[in-house]
Amino acid sequence: MDMLWSGWGDPAQAAPLPDSVIGLLRDLLGVKPHEAAPVALDDLTVPASPLAPAAHRALAAALGDAHVRTDAETRVRHTRGKSTPDLLRIRGGDLAAALPAAVLLPATHEEVLAVLRLCAEHGLIAVPFGGGTSVVGGLAPQAHGAFVALDLRRMNRLLDLDPVSRTATLQPGLKGPEAEALLAEHGFTLGHFPQSYEWATVGGFAATRSSGQASAGYGRFDEMVLSLTLATPEGTLDTGRAPRSAAGPDLRQLVLGSEGAFGVITSVTVRVRPAPRTRVYEGWSFPTFDAGAAALRRLAQDGPRPTVLRLSDETETLVGLAHPEAIGSGDQRATGCTAVAGYEGTEQDTAHRREGAAAVLRECGGTPLGEEPGRRWAHGRYAAPYLRDALLDAGAFAETLETATFWSRVPELYAAVRDALTVTLTEAGTPPLVMCHISHVYENGASLYFTVVSAQGEDPVAHWTRAKHAANEAILAAGGTISHHHGVGTDHRDWYLREAGPLGVEALRAVKRRLDPDGVLNPGVLLPAD
Repeated sequence: MDMLWSGWGDPAQAAPLPDSVIGLLRDLLGVKPHEAAPVALDDLTVPASPLAPAAHRALAAALGDAHVRTDAETRVRHTRGKSTPDLLRIRGGDLAAALPAAVLLPATHEEVLAVLRLCAEHGLIAVPFGGGTSVVGGLAPQAHGAFVALDLRRMNRLLDLDPVSRTATLQPGLKGPEAEALLAEHGFTLGHFPQSYEWATVGGFAATRSSGQASAGYGRFDEMVLSLTLATPEGTLDTGRAPRSAAGPDLRQLVLGSEGAFGVITSVTVRVRPAPRTRVYEGWSFPTFDAGAAALRRLAQDGPRPTVLRLSDETETLVGLAHPEAIGSGDQRATGCTAVAGYEGTEQDTAHRREGAAAVLRECGGTPLGEEPGRRWAHGRYAAPYLRDALLDAGAFAETLETATFWSRVPELYAAVRDALTVTLTEAGTPPLVMCHISHVYENGASLYFTVVSAQGEDPVAHWTRAKHAANEAILAAGGTISHHHGVGTDHRDWYLREAGPLGVEALRAVKRRLDPDGVLNPGVLLPAD
């Protein structure tokens, strides 16, 4: 199934906002309903493919004619990603500069190599496409000519499973649920469950350094990766041949997070773990965000560490965004800050960690809420993007951003980003509701994930661009990273260049020139286009 072209996910899962929420948006934020409906897919004006006949013939010879698609609908479905500005542009019929000339569907590493060589030969730009879930402009190259989308959906196999070493080699086009189903047949799990899990792919997880909601227990995706194979215009790069190595710099790190700028990931070997026999999620309440953050830090540093550990601030708790599917239910009892702690594993291990963590949470001022808040979170853990679409349909603007820093800097970073968003959007005439939660914890720091809701105003994309720039400046000034798990794309690129520094950027440019001398791959993403 393809994702909704003008929104998120499965159209059958989308639901309108309750009238009570629409009224609250009107009264609190001045949200006004749309006067005109979004452009329908059949009504879009889609220009003819600019793919030259010679290039079309060469690509068809390499892939088969059925796997070189130039029809309007396929091209539109591979236009841009799923950020709110992406969706607003697409819903408005703006396809300029982001519409691929063709969508290519390679099935093997060798076919990807052939496509990249042909792109260089025919002057085409190549953009790897997994689930299409980028929210940072990762699918909108700064191309001066025609570009093609390399849709990797046909590369969707489990290539190898080593139950003794507990490793699995996966192709990049596997979506999260597909990978989990294949591993479950052998009694294993990857344990990687980001909010985009239902649609994002293994290749995308690696290319963007994805981090899942159970990272406290299973780790980030880049921590799971043991080796990768990368197809480049200059040939094949194989990285990683042992669990750990002292044989020079770790070339895997050049591929992880490279966002299709250096090559196309064609296989990933990851460590896997036995599928858990028990899953238990529970809620806790803390009087303040600072108190809850201190409790999470205790568990992250001293243990016992839950598999899932997250904390909503006062505003997110009050609104109910910790449980997106319950918004509008009329429950106004939520106060303070809600935390969710989840435990996965054997019954004995789960019970032991849960008991130990509960003692720490109580000592830090937490009040147990039982399993019901945890069950509601688990049930709605992938629902927030659908809620974003419903907000857009109702005339509101909703978007997210995230960052990370060391524990000692969390309060400053939290305040700086929240203030930057509030001030900038209020000055634009669209005062926002700014919510935040700690989404991932580490021994030394944590990630902050912000959600912003406001009226759309006259030019919502321009309003958000100014607010996002202000937030990015606040992040760097407060010592945060420009992205914890969304990636760089084009939206974060200019701030990433400052974070990496001039010498670091030149080192990455040298890698780009060696692997992609003609600038075929995703120009303008991660690094400026030449």
